[in-house]
Amino acid sequence: MQVVSIISTKGGVGKTTTAANLGGIAADAGLRVLLLDLDVQPTLSSYFTLRSHAPGGIYELLAFNEQDRSRLVSHTAIDGLDLVLSNDDKGQLNTLLLHAPDGRLRLRNLLPVFRPHYDLLLIDTQGARSVLLEMAVLASDIALSPVTPEILAAREFRRGTLQLMQDIAPYRRLGIEPPPLHLLINRVHPVSSNARVIQQALRDLFANEPGIVALDTSIPAIEAYPRASTQALPVHRVEYRRPKGRITPAAFDTMRALACELLPASQPAFSRLQAGAHRRTA
Repeated sequence: MQVVSIISTKGGVGKTTTAANLGGIAADAGLRVLLLDLDVQPTLSSYFTLRSHAPGGIYELLAFNEQDRSRLVSHTAIDGLDLVLSNDDKGQLNTLLLHAPDGRLRLRNLLPVFRPHYDLLLIDTQGARSVLLEMAVLASDIALSPVTPEILAAREFRRGTLQLMQDIAPYRRLGIEPPPLHLLINRVHPVSSNARVIQQALRDLFANEPGIVALDTSIPAIEAYPRASTQALPVHRVEYRRPKGRITPAAFDTMRALACELLPASQPAFSRLQAGAHRRTA
């Protein structure tokens, strides 16, 4: 099971949208996918229509070490896409894990509950520095950080997210290697020369940073993404062809390119996925 945490210490950069759309295209490609919603604002938990609703969620998993998947895992209307709901509405988990001896390692220690049943685990996180965020990163094989092409966002990425990765580096002494950090440039306006300049500057800035990979794929700022969330569908089902007169690729092509780049071992499954194949199902 590949574990990917979608992280940023800055809110509003598109973490939830990225998690939902990556999960959706991976499930349609035939992977068994589990979404884990660690955000106290449970946006990912309400993104997709649920076929079945588990009685528990992330609180029972992390507070009580619940290992009965039937009590934890809800099933979405997308075949092969499951979800552990965010139900820590009072924000108690951060305090609980802060004072627990295994707090930052608890999720890592609980992953064997899910490992035989899923190919991909995607973790959506809070847009703020927290024990939950550090716990998610330490449980991951890959950390994916969306960054918008703005100077202030780039500064916050260096000050917040990169500092987080540096702060957890001492876990190497316990034999826990922090995951590589993949930088995803998100919401790129295709007609903005300033956005393109900042996009290239971000790639150049981190080109020689150890442990950081600036992805070639970027996500354009197009209307298909909010439209897909309104329809409770992954965006590749909503826009599977590029509209006439637009220079940016179809959302299907963008998400497939991102999935192939991020998860190269699953590239054959994504390459077999046909545009529009799932457009009539919800």
